Order: sequence, then C-alpha cells, then structure tokens
Amino acid sequence: MTEFTLWDIVRNLLLAARWTILLSLIAFIGGGLVALPVTLARISQNPMLRAPAGAYIALLQGTPLLVQLFLAFFGLALIGFNLAPLAAAAIALTLYTSAFLAEIWRGAIEAVPRGQWEGAQSLALTRWQQMRFIIVPQALKMGIAPTAGFSVQVVKGTALASIIGFVELTKAGTMIANATFDAFRVYGLVALFYFALCYPLSLAAKSLERRMAVKGH
Repeated sequence: MTEFTLWDIVRNLLLAARWTILLSLIAFIGGGLVALPVTLARISQNPMLRAPAGAYIALLQGTPLLVQLFLAFFGLALIGFNLAPLAAAAIALTLYTSAFLAEIWRGAIEAVPRGQWEGAQSLALTRWQQMRFIIVPQALKMGIAPTAGFSVQVVKGTALASIIGFVELTKAGTMIANATFDAFRVYGLVALFYFALCYPLSLAAKSLERRMAVKGH
C-alpha cells in the first residue's frame, strides 16, 4: 500500500506543472524575441545577413533538442559557466524555439502574393517601409495559426528538461513513480496534465487557422 494518496500525487504534479508552464512561457516569448531579427536577416537582400541566419536555423533544426540541452547544461559548465537547470533549459529551448519560429515567419512573409510586393515597390517606399506597412501586416495574419500551433511543441519539448535535472512535470512524475511504485497511475496523470496544457492550444491554433482561411476568401 503506497503512502501517497491520489491527491498527494495530483498536488505534487500541479506544483511541478507551474514550472512546465514557466519554462514554456520563457522559451516561447524568448524564442519569439530572438526569432524576429533572425527572420529579418533570413529575408534580407544582404547575403552577409542571410547566410548566417540560414546556418543558425539549419543548425538548431538539424540537431536534437536533447543534445542542445546537454550542451547548454554540461557543455557550458566545461568552460566555466555553471548554470542552474532552469537557466540551461531556458537557453536551449529559447534558441530551439527561435529557429522554428523564424522559419514559420519567413514562410508567412514569403507567402504574401507577389503582386503585393510589386505594389509596395511602386509606392517608392524603402524596403523596411514596405515590410512594415504592407508585407508584415499580411504575413502576420498567415503566421498566427502556425505560431500558435508550434506552442504545443514547445510545451511538450519542456519534458526533455528533466534529463538535466530540472523538476518539471515529467521529472516530478518520475520521482513520484519511483517513490510509489505506481508508474501506470502516475504517468497516466502526467499525460493528462500535458493534454490539459496542450489541447486548448491546439484548439486555438485550429480556430485561428479557420478564421484566417475565411478572411482570405
């Protein structure tokens, strides 16, 4: 008979879920802030900006998030930067998120009809004015839904932070399962918690996608 009641398990998972939410917010907001200049560099006409931005995206998208977490936590420690698990996870997830958001936003910008670009050029605006007043407002509408959809991947990606000792939902579930020997019930509850976090985001992304599709017709 385990000394943990169902409420004990749920209560501890609720406490851990706060850290999952916090890490998700840091990664998503921080990733967005980093992604903005990367996106602008990626679509720049200057190859000195475009090439490094492309390499940055390719590197982060082409390597596993788990490896990036190891590098942020163990790799930086080797050169004298001893980061707490939260800080290391935040850095790794922020950079990982920024690479995907940059590509989502680049795709949205390039999806703006060519006629809109030509019309912007005919107004004798600078390239930044074209982007600010004509292109970006249209791209924003197309990029909202996939951006919201990617937030689900960010939440699920936080589970990997458990590997470097950060006590979020998955790590807490593992610790409770080891203490109670009731892995099925504990991980079942962990799965329900992730579902409760991710499903509303998925619904929001689908709703935004439908709205954008209706407005586009």
